[in-house]
Amino acid sequence: MKEKIQKNILIKNKRATFDYEILDVYTAGIVLVGTEIKSLRLGKGGLVDTYCYFHRGELWVKNMYIAEYFYGTYNNHVARRDRKLLLNRKELRKLEEASKSMGTTIVPLKLFINERGLAKLQIGLARGKKQYDKRASIKERDDRREMDRALKR
Repeated sequence: MKEKIQKNILIKNKRATFDYEILDVYTAGIVLVGTEIKSLRLGKGGLVDTYCYFHRGELWVKNMYIAEYFYGTYNNHVARRDRKLLLNRKELRKLEEASKSMGTTIVPLKLFINERGLAKLQIGLARGKKQYDKRASIKERDDRREMDRALKR
């Protein structure tokens, strides 16, 4: 019987939901090298200032941070490099067409390890929020906090 070695690692891009209105969500695999997955299993990664782009019909994530593995020798990886995302051809075509339309982009939302031990990246097709939308989000969040505090009393 196989024992579960680690719990699911979850790295969130908190800024994405604040700056963007998420229209559609996809889960994509990531092409990683050995020291990258070891570092991710230790929870050493970040999605700050990351975005996705298309190059020759393939989807890539740019500026994703995965810390160098402590025990990695000369085989260690580069912390910020472009990494290829794996999706079905149908999903890739749909995303490429949608991202070409005015005002939409593809942003990473979450990075996690699934139950099979594979690294997955949840990406979202997003549209940028206006300043007044951000203010409304802040007000809604504050109201929700106040209601929770009132209910706890």
